Amino acid sequence: MKFDHYFNIFKRMDWTLIAAVFFLVCFGLAAIYSVALGQGLGEFLNFKKQLVWLMVGLAGMFIFANLNYHYWQKISWPGYILGLVLLILVLTPLGSTIRGSRGWFDLGWFSFQPVELMKIFLITVLAGVYSRYSRSVGNFWQLSFVALVMLVPLALVMLQPDFGSAMVLFFTWFISFLLVAKKKRHVLLIIFSIAVMFTVAWLFVFQDYQKDRIKTFINPSLDPLGRGYNVRQSIIAVGAGRMLGRGLGFGSQSQLKFIPESQTDFIFAVIAEELGFIGVLFVLVFFGLLFWRLYKIAVNAPDDFGMFFSLLVMIVLFVHVFINIGMGVGLLPVTGISLPLVSYGGSFLVTTMILLGVILNINKFGLIAQRS
Repeated sequence: MKFDHYFNIFKRMDWTLIAAVFFLVCFGLAAIYSVALGQGLGEFLNFKKQLVWLMVGLAGMFIFANLNYHYWQKISWPGYILGLVLLILVLTPLGSTIRGSRGWFDLGWFSFQPVELMKIFLITVLAGVYSRYSRSVGNFWQLSFVALVMLVPLALVMLQPDFGSAMVLFFTWFISFLLVAKKKRHVLLIIFSIAVMFTVAWLFVFQDYQKDRIKTFINPSLDPLGRGYNVRQSIIAVGAGRMLGRGLGFGSQSQLKFIPESQTDFIFAVIAEELGFIGVLFVLVFFGLLFWRLYKIAVNAPDDFGMFFSLLVMIVLFVHVFINIGMGVGLLPVTGISLPLVSYGGSFLVTTMILLGVILNINKFGLIAQRS
C-alpha cells in the first residue's frame, strides 16, 4: 500500500517541468564554475554555496509539491504583512548594503534578500484576490485595492533602492491586471494615475541622487564607466561566442573579468561567450518548456486560485528572463535582475524552486480532478 502511494506521487510529478528546471540549473552551475576558474582562487566558494542552496531548493520544491497548495491561500495575508515588516527592517541598521542597495540581511555565511519572500506572498495575495472576484475584477475600487497591495512593497523596495526588484513587482501586478480588467477605461485610468504619481514624486519627493540613479537606469550611456561599461562588455561577450562558443573556462570577457557581476546579472553573456549560439538556444528552449508547462498547468488547474497562482509565477519568471536577457544584449537598461535558476544567488534560487514546488502540487490536484 505504501509503495502504491509513493508510486502515485512519482507518477503525478510533471517531469517535463522538472527536466527543464534540472537542465537550466546545470547551465547555471557550469557558468558559475567557469567564472570561478577565472578568479584563480581555486576554492570555488560561490560554486559550493550554489550547490548547497540547490539542495535546499530541491528539498523545498519536493516538500511543497506534496503540501496542499490551498494552505498558501490561508496564510497569504499574514505572509504579506511579514514581508512588509522585513522590507521595513532591512532599511534600518539591521540591513546590509550590497552593490548600492540596502536590501539584504547579512546572516554570516549567507545573505538573505527579503524582497524574494515578498514575491511569494504578493503572488499568493494577488491570486487570492483575483480568484475571489471570479476571474475578473470589474469594480474600480477593487482594482485600486489590488494596485495598493503592490504599491506598498514597491515603495519600500524603491527606498533601498532596488529598481530591478521594483520592476518585477510592478510588472507582475500590471500584466496580471491587464488579464483581469474588464473595461479599457479602468486600464487607462490606472496608467494615468501611475503617471501622475511618478510625476509628483519626481518633482517633490525624489532627491537629486535618486533622480540621477533613475536617469542612469534608463540611459546607461550617462554612466560610461559604470552601467554603460557593463552593457558594452556584455554585448562584446555575446558576439564573441558565435556558433559553438569558446568553451567553458576559455571566454576572454568572463575569465579576464571584463564582465562585472558575471555570475549574477550578466551570466547570460558568460553562457553566450563560452557555449555560443547553440548553448543559448538550449537555454531558451528549456525556458520555453518551463513556460509552456506553467501555462498548461494554469489552464488545467482545479480552481481559480491555482490558475492565477500558476499564471502569476509564470509572469514573475518571464519578467526576470525577458529583462535579464534584454539587458545582456543591450536592448534594456541594467537593472540587477537575475536569470531564474541560472544566476548565482541563494535567496532567488530557493524562492523559485519553492514556487515551482507549489506549481507541481497544483498540477497534481489538476490531474486528480481530471480523472474524477
